[in-house]
Amino acid sequence: MSSAKPAAKPAAAAKPAAKAPANPVPETLLKKRKAKANWKAIGAAQTRNRTRRAVHMRKVIFKRAEKYVNEYRKQERATIRARRQAKSHGNFYVGQEAKVAFVIRIRGINGVSPKPRKILQLLRLTQINNGVFVRLNKATLNMLKLVEPYVTYGYPNLKSVRELVYKRGFARFRGQRQPIHDNKIVAASLGKYGVVCVEDMVHELYTAGPRFKQVNRFLWTFKLNSPSGGWTRKLVHFIESGDAGNREHYINALIRRMN
Repeated sequence: MSSAKPAAKPAAAAKPAAKAPANPVPETLLKKRKAKANWKAIGAAQTRNRTRRAVHMRKVIFKRAEKYVNEYRKQERATIRARRQAKSHGNFYVGQEAKVAFVIRIRGINGVSPKPRKILQLLRLTQINNGVFVRLNKATLNMLKLVEPYVTYGYPNLKSVRELVYKRGFARFRGQRQPIHDNKIVAASLGKYGVVCVEDMVHELYTAGPRFKQVNRFLWTFKLNSPSGGWTRKLVHFIESGDAGNREHYINALIRRMN
């Protein structure tokens, strides 16, 4: 008796081969994507660093401004106290000598001898109604005496200095005259001297600080308007009801009229 053979098992189906991608990404494009991602990360890190520095600088500027305000208030209170003490004892209070003068040119170049003309150039007073800050010492006082017929000057107070810098202040930045619209310009030019904001500049100018020269050279010559109401008599000294020469603290009223 013949035995039936078992049916043969069907052969296992062969696995399909892996298909290659239809459109492979070029290697140059992959490198470009990687570089772009790196630059994006670097840019984000730089933005974070700039923001962090700006926040820190803002805090530093605020603290400096607060310190200057306290200093000005103490100085004013000390002056008031000294005046009251002198008055109570029947004496007169004589304040300290001025350290800074604001000089304004009031006449042109006609009939100017060579020496005063050279002094006006050294003071950067090349046009009528130009103004500059000058530190007072023996040399500058002698220079101002020689050019008294062509300029008027006096001792500005804190309000006058601040108004001039904020309203009429222009910076000598990269050889050009640029408005001071941001503390970044000040920090870029004067940061190496410790002057990083406009309030630092006002403090140096008002107190004739150690960086007065650098701040004064950084500022462009102030270009003022003609005074409201006009000049009285330019050829006559101020003590003779004219306009020329030293007018001490009365320069502040003139600055209000010209600013």
